[in-house]
Amino acid sequence: MRLDRTGQAEAFDAIGDEYDDAFPHKEGQVASAEWLVRSLPGGSRVLDLGCGTGVPTARRLAEAGLQVVGVDLSDRMIGLAREHVPTGVFHQVDIADLRPGGSRDLGRFDAVTAFFSLLMLPRAEIPLALRTIHHLLLPDGLFALSMVEADVDDFSIPFIGKTIRVSGYLREELREVVEAAGFEIVEESSYTYAPATADVPPEVQIFLRCRRPA
Repeated sequence: MRLDRTGQAEAFDAIGDEYDDAFPHKEGQVASAEWLVRSLPGGSRVLDLGCGTGVPTARRLAEAGLQVVGVDLSDRMIGLAREHVPTGVFHQVDIADLRPGGSRDLGRFDAVTAFFSLLMLPRAEIPLALRTIHHLLLPDGLFALSMVEADVDDFSIPFIGKTIRVSGYLREELREVVEAAGFEIVEESSYTYAPATADVPPEVQIFLRCRRPA
């Protein structure tokens, strides 16, 4: 499969700290991170896919005594995450590099988070990304996912003064895609969210809490 990341990382390199200013309220993300904190024993390894600035997810997980590994396409975001979460380990990596037989082997994890990171992929790649996450998880591992509800595929949108391409699903289709990758959905929630920036429209955010069956 030909991968096209043109402009995606560069947009987030340019956005930098503005991302947290534009999205100051992350109740769904915080609640899903707290689910992991409650569910995992201390010292568990957690992979934060698309870790961004490390706030709030990687920082909260690290504060709870979990071993946090974060990956992101954006070099600028990785630098900010290292500043915000000094006990975490962060890599500039594409999720495609983490596939079985891929160029990077970060080991296996007790949990994986993917908060608004898979929506940066075209739809053709999302099922493969979910199977990659399934591969990265240990049996009975936990997976916290969030997506914006939207019936779009690799669609260009203005985003904090830049342009990015996003994909999404309507709620039932998202559930079907996640379950087809081998996950059990144990909880679901949604939030209507209005970012604090004029060029990003209000959105419905879907949060799924999942388990990889043993």
